[in-house]
Amino acid sequence: MMVPFANEAFTDFKEARSNAEYETALRLVEAGLGREYPLVIGGERIMTDRRIRSVNPADFAQLVGSVSQADPALAEKAIQTAYETFAAWQRVEPRERARYLYKAAALLRRRRHEFSAWLTYEAGKTRAEADADTAEAIDFMEFYGREMERLAQPQPLVRIAGEDNELSYLPLGVGIIIPPWNFPLAIMAGMTAAAIVAGNTVVLKPASATPVIAAQFVELLEEAGLPDGVVAYLPGSGGEVGDYLVDHRLTRFVSFTGSREIGLRINERAARTATGQRWIKRVIAEMGGKDAIVVDEGGDPALAAEAIVASAFGYAGQKCSACSRAIVHESVYEDVLERVVARAGRLITGNPADAATDVGPVIDEKAHRSIRAYIAIGRKEGRLVLGGGTGEPRGYYIEPTIFADVGPGARIAREEIFGPVLAFTKAASFEEALRLANDTDYGLTGSVYTRNRAHVEQARRDFHVGNLYVNRKCTGALVGVHPFGGFQMSGTDSKAGGRDYLLLLTQAKVVSEKM
Repeated sequence: MMVPFANEAFTDFKEARSNAEYETALRLVEAGLGREYPLVIGGERIMTDRRIRSVNPADFAQLVGSVSQADPALAEKAIQTAYETFAAWQRVEPRERARYLYKAAALLRRRRHEFSAWLTYEAGKTRAEADADTAEAIDFMEFYGREMERLAQPQPLVRIAGEDNELSYLPLGVGIIIPPWNFPLAIMAGMTAAAIVAGNTVVLKPASATPVIAAQFVELLEEAGLPDGVVAYLPGSGGEVGDYLVDHRLTRFVSFTGSREIGLRINERAARTATGQRWIKRVIAEMGGKDAIVVDEGGDPALAAEAIVASAFGYAGQKCSACSRAIVHESVYEDVLERVVARAGRLITGNPADAATDVGPVIDEKAHRSIRAYIAIGRKEGRLVLGGGTGEPRGYYIEPTIFADVGPGARIAREEIFGPVLAFTKAASFEEALRLANDTDYGLTGSVYTRNRAHVEQARRDFHVGNLYVNRKCTGALVGVHPFGGFQMSGTDSKAGGRDYLLLLTQAKVVSEKM
């Protein structure tokens, strides 16, 4: 009998043993840096002349891997192979499909620090951030395996005399998985695992900044015994290969996590009907946020400051759930601001491979340039109270940066920056604070710090986000505990890691037999 799902515990890096084990993993992975990675289609490994260099954002002279890039011809081969494989894979029993996930989760659990070390080198994640990413990947596979087994059981229907009625969940077909670079193991593994355990086959187009960790995961699935053709590994240009995959008549659904710009582009392209297409394509999209932590006049300033710093500067602010706005009641504004500045000022920015580092680099030159541009804008829109500079020139470092007295119409208060930049805004009342928090195109996460029960209930009703937290930080959603997804331009509210998610990747069929 399968044991109930439980979240994977995080590693305690206060323990010397944990740090020593991580150091060993870092040396192991370092010895494997610079490897060449092929495409994988139907079990066939294909090297191409076009390559992308994946580099360490903490030291961009260090090559993580050289990854082959697909073209439209290889994208066609991947789609056709996935379509042919689907004919057999859809008939594999759900429990058997789930066992592939359980096996992959067990393998990942044994190699946990190794995969986390790849995240440190390729994604610039500190030990704690990388460990949480890997733990979440394990959680997704364990959770979705159990969810598929649940959905495979007889579903409750209203019974009537003289008929036998049955509802079952069938897979959709070929899916395109386009994951983000900021959770390049957890979200990529979750999107992929959910699709295949539901009986679909997929073409995985990894994020261009983090293709090596995706290649490592595909190798893990092969080690777990997943049949050839169920998952194709297809790195390539978004404008060339990505568009080709989304537009294809055999594509049944697209699972995307990334920017609003790309998500809307995918949604628009997927809505067009290709010649020979026999279905309406589904799009599952998570597209970012402009998340706020609200502190009312009775909120605990110390706890609020701790949460704001953790939410704003964890992984250098490169989370769609990150706190980029602190909206604070005027009576406690200066107190909270002072505490946040003091706490953030103690954070150590540096190489994420070092145990002492709190904030690592941003992902690449494009992000570094964009964030620096927003900091320049912020100097005109608010009062710089911390940071604003860069760090070690060999990496893409930016200091934790805080602007105070930012007006609600400011660009740094409205546009997603995706970096370690925090805007403080003053509110005259709790009602105004909620109005300011909601005054955004996004609606992903939010947090409220209050001791006022009426304010808690008001936030429940009126704070328009997919994931609302009360008296805790607005990052760190756990699979099964906090099903994750947002409103408005934050996406389709897919609720990843929840009981509804696999329904997006299946279609319900009812069979009624007259007795």
